[in-house]
Amino acid sequence: MNGVDAIVAVYADWGIGAGGTQPVVVRADRKHFRQVTGDAAVIVGRKTLADFPGGRPLKGRRNIVLTRQALEIPGAEVAHTPEEALTAAGGERCFVIGGASVYRQMLPWIRRVYVTQLDACPASDSFFPDLDADPDWRCAEAGDWQEEEGIRYRFCVYRRREAADDEREKTEA
Repeated sequence: MNGVDAIVAVYADWGIGAGGTQPVVVRADRKHFRQVTGDAAVIVGRKTLADFPGGRPLKGRRNIVLTRQALEIPGAEVAHTPEEALTAAGGERCFVIGGASVYRQMLPWIRRVYVTQLDACPASDSFFPDLDADPDWRCAEAGDWQEEEGIRYRFCVYRRREAADDEREKTEA
């Protein structure tokens, strides 16, 4: 199966939310999310979908809801396993967009993660895996820090390390 990408906004402790929502949000991240996910398919959990405006699927994207529940969701396809979600995506450009349990389930297939790092640390009860501490991942691109309404943020792209990356690093050392 093809790998997929993920997109996430994380706080300094890799927290992503509390009580089913994001406590700190910057408008630039929402704009970035829309630009990056564009016309792609998105894989989202049922609880995260409920936090969307009106609890409805995102417009302009194919929405695949990963849930254990037997549901029908107007405007979305329902999948019960990561494999079903990937099959539903049908090999088209696809992003995992949350929440925490969906990120964890889909992580083995994720090859690249678009991360908005927010220089804030509100209390979170949901976390994304700390890619900086995981030797299987590397930060391939890190943008400059910017600020919006007193919150510093930057956009980064993490890539899963491949065997070729490890060999290249050994020969460059």
